Amino acid sequence: MSHVLIADDHPLFRAALKQAVGLSFPESHIVEASDVEELFGQVNRLSDLEIVFLDLHMPGNDGFMSLTQLKNHYPDIEVIMVSADEQTELMQQAIDFGASAFVPKSADLASIQAAIESVLDGETWLPSGVRHESAEHQARVLLSAQLAELTPQQYKVLKLIAEGQLNKQIAYELDIKETTVKKHVSAILEKLQVHNRTLAGMAFQQLKLN
Repeated sequence: MSHVLIADDHPLFRAALKQAVGLSFPESHIVEASDVEELFGQVNRLSDLEIVFLDLHMPGNDGFMSLTQLKNHYPDIEVIMVSADEQTELMQQAIDFGASAFVPKSADLASIQAAIESVLDGETWLPSGVRHESAEHQARVLLSAQLAELTPQQYKVLKLIAEGQLNKQIAYELDIKETTVKKHVSAILEKLQVHNRTLAGMAFQQLKLN
């Protein structure tokens, strides 16, 4: 039996999603999380997790960082973003950064079911009429692909670089040698196609919401 994880801090919306999942994916076992720490705890525990519903403004999440971390560490998991924020540009950003669908919290049961079924069919889903590709679209798609190429450890190093930490601090944080950090940094710069760690950190910061 496959698992579906609903990561949202609003119990009423989790209940609505559970109903939709039960109708569209009756063989699934549904688990829940109310913050990012609980989310990754569940993901690490469940080896047969197939779909994650991820609240964009969930406690502990910062923009699309949890989305890209999920796609980097667990590339086989499909992520459906959910949010009360229904800006068209935001919805397209989610898809660009690796989400399989974006479901507004105002969506009715039929729309949620349609999103689930599209994702199970290997397609992406956005609300009807939403298909907005801005000038930043290609750059975001490229960054998403580059982040996906990083190893999980390189992803962690990049996240700490973006937080302004030095190699010595990163080595202490991850309990690895400083020479190992330097090797990771070199690989990160190559994969992101940038010349220094400042530019790498700036690239990662694009995942945050303005």
